Amino acid sequence: MLRILMILIPLALTIFAFIDCLNTPEDEAKHLPKIAWVFIILLFWVVGPIVWLAAGKQRTPPQGGRTPSEWHRNHRTTWVAPDDNPEFLKSIKDENKKDESVLKDWEADLRRREEELKNREGGDEPKDEPGK
Repeated sequence: MLRILMILIPLALTIFAFIDCLNTPEDEAKHLPKIAWVFIILLFWVVGPIVWLAAGKQRTPPQGGRTPSEWHRNHRTTWVAPDDNPEFLKSIKDENKKDESVLKDWEADLRRREEELKNREGGDEPKDEPGK
């Protein structure tokens, strides 16, 4: 079991450092170009990842000296329920008006078709509707 851990831990560290190096922007890699760090991590797979984590990446807090979690603690947004949000209510009203107009058009079309069907069954010619 100990032999397996002696291989798995450095392998996991190498994979982590390799992915971290690939995801790091070029301007945050210190001392060497990023491609050189990739080769160091892969060629020296026990020492390379440790060196990368210790000295290869610029690890400074974001601009302004605050971490993102501090910013979010000070600038929390309050949650507004959908039924209290005026924009949401307005969008529902607009959708309802649009749906009502579509429904009226469908009902008028249905009445027109039913009337045409009754006229055909009765042998009468369909009435000419104004505007058509």
